[in-house]
Amino acid sequence: MPWKARNPVDLRMEMMVRLSQGEKLTDLCREYGISRKTGEKFKKRYRELGPAGLTDQSRARKLIAHKTPAELAEVLLVERRLHPTWGPRKLKEILERRLGRPFPAPSTIGEVLAEHGLIEPRRKRRRHVPRLTSQSLVTAPNQVWCIDYKGQFRLGDGSYCYPLTITDKFSRFIIGCEGMGAINDEAAREVCEDIFRTHGVPAVMHSDNGVPFACNGLAGLTKLSAYWLRLGIKLERSRPAHPQDNGRHERMHRTLKAETTRPARDNLLQQQERFDQFVEEFNTQRPHEALDMKRPADVYAPSAKKHPEFLPDPEYSTYDDVLRVGANGLIHFPRRRQVYLTTALAGQLVGVREETDDRWLVSFMNLDLGYVEPRCNHFTQITPDSPPAAT
Repeated sequence: MPWKARNPVDLRMEMMVRLSQGEKLTDLCREYGISRKTGEKFKKRYRELGPAGLTDQSRARKLIAHKTPAELAEVLLVERRLHPTWGPRKLKEILERRLGRPFPAPSTIGEVLAEHGLIEPRRKRRRHVPRLTSQSLVTAPNQVWCIDYKGQFRLGDGSYCYPLTITDKFSRFIIGCEGMGAINDEAAREVCEDIFRTHGVPAVMHSDNGVPFACNGLAGLTKLSAYWLRLGIKLERSRPAHPQDNGRHERMHRTLKAETTRPARDNLLQQQERFDQFVEEFNTQRPHEALDMKRPADVYAPSAKKHPEFLPDPEYSTYDDVLRVGANGLIHFPRRRQVYLTTALAGQLVGVREETDDRWLVSFMNLDLGYVEPRCNHFTQITPDSPPAAT
């Protein structure tokens, strides 16, 4: 007949039976080749758990000294559900300020959120190689403001909403977020004028190359950008097809979309109320990592340059003749026919100066637009790709 296999559990059970029959534990430990301490362990486990206590138990630690307490994890989960777009660093900062006690490291908070399915895995992207651009270096508020239309989306009533947003590049402060029914030059100017009267006037306005901020016409000017020049604001534009040139503003748009458009409200009025709530939270409650976890409102201050009550006409050199652009974009030279510039400057005053080569230089504010050639009425635009000939 085959040999009977005996495993450790069978031997332990046999030992417990003999122990219950009155044999001494010391003698049994010597016979089975185990220490007295091991014998006491199995005797105690058999008394408490029965035969199940004689099986091998997990050697994993019963208590983890640095495990996040359940009550702290619950607080983190509640706050995350209130602010689905806030990451571990922001949650740690806001809860420590509110509750006055330390919270786990951001990496630990991230693990807690991931364990409960509150973090979506990020899609891997190619690393971006930074390149130098001609953008202004900002060191204080109101040096550069960024303006753009966030992509349109449909409201509950079927209409479209086009949010016009303005931020301060240094402090990330959202200066304005206005929902519009369409992209409109005049409406954008009204929004800008209201904001300038409330927050002051920036030194530089950064935009992309789309309407109503720029166009393919003369010097890329639109009625809105001409209005900015009248206020002494310098124009700065992103390179075509390079949204990363305005990356800070585009990143804000991502958060704006996630928190205000999913789902969208029923009509434009309700959607504007949601925009206002978002702006208040973004500026005064949401910590920003690029600001050392300060709020944008802690860093931003209104501009010292105020919007004038009445927009003065531009001043030109005494060597310039001053002509007003007609509603059709034409200027009239004495003893010459009319010359077309652009309707973006309709009603504006431009300076015209005769150069030494008999050409006439046309400028608006401090921006040279082009030349009217001698003995003809042809206007040649000045572009970066084709600079004017030396005089």
